[in-house]
Amino acid sequence: MSAPLSKELREKHNVRLPLSPPFLHYLCSHAPQVRSIPIRKDDEVLVVRGGNKGREGKITSVYRLKYVVHIERVVKEKSSGQSVPIGVHPSKVVITKLKIDKDRERILERIKAGREIKEKLRGKEKK
Repeated sequence: MSAPLSKELREKHNVRLPLSPPFLHYLCSHAPQVRSIPIRKDDEVLVVRGGNKGREGKITSVYRLKYVVHIERVVKEKSSGQSVPIGVHPSKVVITKLKIDKDRERILERIKAGREIKEKLRGKEKK
């Protein structure tokens, strides 16, 4: 693999840097106050589309460059007998249980506060 081009060469050959992949926001059935939330390791999910439909498990890794997540019990056997995780696109899963930590708690509070403000504004418009 070669090194990335220097700033001068990028300008000379008019090459742009690739965009970083977006945060993987996907459906969440666990927290009713939130429709979608960034998916993370240790969230529990249910696969809703594809050959692995109906399987549940914990997320073992989030591969942002390839837009896939690896789920605990979604694996295939290699001919050598070794099991390899199958990558599942995050839009094909629904979060069933969130791993709550400080950052997630803040995200949920921020979303909740925004919804309350919207409700207040809608209430003023109706009066």
